[in-house]
Amino acid sequence: MWALLVLLGAASVSAHLQDLSFDGQKVFRVLPQNDEQVEILNFLASIMEVDFWQPDSVTLVRPKMQVDFRVDAEKSFNVEDLLKESGMEYQVLIDNVQAAMDAQFDSKARTSGHSYEKYNDWDTIAAWTADIAAQNPDLISRSVIGETYEGRPMYLLKLGKSGQNKKAIFMDCGFHAREWISPAFCQWFVKEAVETYGKDTVLTTLLDKLDFYVLPVVNIDGYVYTWTNDRMWRKTRSKNAGTTCRGTDPNRNLDAGWCTLGASSSPCASTYCGSAPESEKETKALADFIREHLSTIKAYLTIHSYSQLLLFPYSYTYNLPSNYQELNSIAKAASKELASLHNTKYTYGPGAKTIYPAAGGSDDWAYDQGIKYSFTFELRDTGRYGFLLPESQIKPTCEETLLAIKYIANYVLEHLY
Repeated sequence: MWALLVLLGAASVSAHLQDLSFDGQKVFRVLPQNDEQVEILNFLASIMEVDFWQPDSVTLVRPKMQVDFRVDAEKSFNVEDLLKESGMEYQVLIDNVQAAMDAQFDSKARTSGHSYEKYNDWDTIAAWTADIAAQNPDLISRSVIGETYEGRPMYLLKLGKSGQNKKAIFMDCGFHAREWISPAFCQWFVKEAVETYGKDTVLTTLLDKLDFYVLPVVNIDGYVYTWTNDRMWRKTRSKNAGTTCRGTDPNRNLDAGWCTLGASSSPCASTYCGSAPESEKETKALADFIREHLSTIKAYLTIHSYSQLLLFPYSYTYNLPSNYQELNSIAKAASKELASLHNTKYTYGPGAKTIYPAAGGSDDWAYDQGIKYSFTFELRDTGRYGFLLPESQIKPTCEETLLAIKYIANYVLEHLY
């Protein structure tokens, strides 16, 4: 087996995931049974480029944990041999990553305009934010809360009927660049608010009595990069001193147990915590906005993918939040609402205990700022497509998620503090 590992390592210098042909790349799912098998995965990651999908770093892998990772085409047979030889339980989730990428788009003929049932690139989303606000001036206003590292404006939509002393819910999408279903949901949510206001009693009441701040894409530069260069990019695109490795994981960049558990201090790692809390212009803009509106923001919702989870604090510690029972019962009921439409099963609970510890996340940070209703959604699926969810699943995913969001928002409205 070790001869195989040496062979794998020797070939790894020439091959690099940034060659960016995803043809023949595979995504494996393994279930290491013991520390020895975990060690094999660690060694594998140390000698070749392995893109961990779930969990997002090899350092988080534990025995009996399901692990999804992507490897280069020319390594995939050797990796498979290694898994067989070590006796590790495994399956090939995606046999050809390029084919799965191509299959995300339901039709080869892309319409130029915006569509709620397709993945839209950033320019299309930016134009849409202007259009939807212009078309619905009594319900939506658009502002800029900052700009990205590469100078793109960060557009925020405020939804709600104008009223006195309204409390608000803040929702963001697109923290991680490759999680395309996430921005799709933020757009869908805005569409539903506009189209069903005055018809859907729950949404109408919510918009009459609350404001919703919706940030459709947090990590805009990274999102653009997934459309132009590397579909699998996760981080921001900022330059890091002393290395050619770019970007910080924005969801490890906030001041909540910063750079401790489940975050890396290496700029080349996919979970790099950044040079300091809020070192990224994007996370700083988000945090500044929330701090300025702390007196009104009563809930924080952040949308990610994949794995069908509804998480709440904490992720940076195994300690439970003071209102754990309340958060757990909300998550349970919201998950039940979500499942009522397409029978999609979600797991819920505090982040660290439910999946794995991860410091510097926005939900923990918001909670520690005093926003006591703070939730992270990990949308579809559980790994069949992973980050490459086909467009045919946008509508059902968004429909079911909306039910959970409405439940949470309504609960918040009835329990204002």
